[in-house]
Amino acid sequence: MITFLKNDKGFRPIEEWIPNCWINVECPTEDEVVVLSEKYNIPAEFISDIADTDERPRSEVDDDYQYLIIRIPHFSDNGAPYITVPFGIIFSNEVILTLCYYQTHMLADFTVYTQRKNINVANNFDFVMRLILSSSIWFLKYLKQINNQIRQAEIELERSIKNKELQSLMSIEKSLVYFITSLRGNGILFSKTKNLKFSKEFFDEDLYEDAEIELRQAIETATIYSNILSGIRDSYASVISNNLNVIIKQLTSISIILMMPTVIASIFGMNIPNFLEHNSFAFMWVILGSFLISIVSVLLFKRRDWF
Repeated sequence: MITFLKNDKGFRPIEEWIPNCWINVECPTEDEVVVLSEKYNIPAEFISDIADTDERPRSEVDDDYQYLIIRIPHFSDNGAPYITVPFGIIFSNEVILTLCYYQTHMLADFTVYTQRKNINVANNFDFVMRLILSSSIWFLKYLKQINNQIRQAEIELERSIKNKELQSLMSIEKSLVYFITSLRGNGILFSKTKNLKFSKEFFDEDLYEDAEIELRQAIETATIYSNILSGIRDSYASVISNNLNVIIKQLTSISIILMMPTVIASIFGMNIPNFLEHNSFAFMWVILGSFLISIVSVLLFKRRDWF
């Protein structure tokens, strides 16, 4: 889908393209890709790079075009609850274009925010900084949701340790790995962006500082949550191992206690002479002896804290 937005106290939708308006492309079809290549002269290789879900953040200059790729967060219901996807930004003399093969909440929120605050984007550098700032804020929003999921998983694990809860922690940990990797890549690109050609036209220290703070906070928060999750996983792995040892010890104790009466019954049940073969109370004495030995074994195991 291709939409056109004009920078007029916030980005506002317009019907058709005008020079220097923002062209936002989400989930493009094959026909729209052809339009991008033919009408706006966007190189096909750059479009294919954006389509690659594993593309890393980078910047590139080619003739009159300047390309940037950042990673933005995206909610997913397949495998990991949150992933990151490539987001392309393209500049030329009259073209400002963004391209993403996923429909994310970030861009809709970004346009609404600029309209609500009546923000006029001064130039390309301002535009890139605001997009990086918006992506960092959405990283933090999703990280809060991840933190809530971690707490919920902890509560479930305290009740009972099941594969479902452990798999939930693993999927959350996968999301955090995606976030940390993408945020670090965005951080490297952010540092380089200040020295790009288009950034020399205008430089807003406050905007740059805000974007840097939010990006750094997102990186640190994701790292902290990842460390916490690793600690939780290791702790519950130790708990599971300890519970298994306790269960094995209890089963071993029970098997030993049950073995004592079995040995006695086997001895006196043999078809050979013994001192109880003519005693009318032989069965009772054997049962009583087995019961007493079992009681003594239970007391000994209790004393050694095997139960």
